[in-house]
Amino acid sequence: MTHPGTTLEEKNGEPLEARLARLLDAHAAPLSRLFASYARSAADRQDLAQDVALALFTALPRFRGDCSERTFVFRVAHNRALAFLAKRGRPTEDVDDHEDRVVATSGKNPALAYERRHREARLLAAVRALPLSHRQVVTLLLEGLDHQEIADVLGLTVNHVAVRAHRARAALRVLLEEHEGST
Repeated sequence: MTHPGTTLEEKNGEPLEARLARLLDAHAAPLSRLFASYARSAADRQDLAQDVALALFTALPRFRGDCSERTFVFRVAHNRALAFLAKRGRPTEDVDDHEDRVVATSGKNPALAYERRHREARLLAAVRALPLSHRQVVTLLLEGLDHQEIADVLGLTVNHVAVRAHRARAALRVLLEEHEGST
């Protein structure tokens, strides 16, 4: 138990709050993309982000270092995302999430920025259309995790991850080709 005004300490002496902030900062972009694959509206993504931050804060004191911090963060995030999906049921779409929104540019060619945003939106829509087991693997592959790390995150064998990855890539290819054929 801590006294008012003190911080929770980790075994290595790093305050728990500082470690949480460091992990969330280090993995902000990948977590944001992961949240987007599970939650369509900005409000749902924010709710999921808060759930994950709280779950990490609660789980960090029990982290033994059996895997990398990155794997640990993704494992917690995926577990919270699954709970989020079970709790939320059918996904909602945010009005601001449509492809035709204004594309912010930083002095670059607006047409190129729009095309990039369009490709990203197509990929995200295709990933969201995948069955959950495939979506999990694809999301982690897109974040650069190898099959062993994905197996650690999802609690699967490496061979099972390889099979899911193969099937997920094939399904994603079909979804992207169907979308391209309809435009």
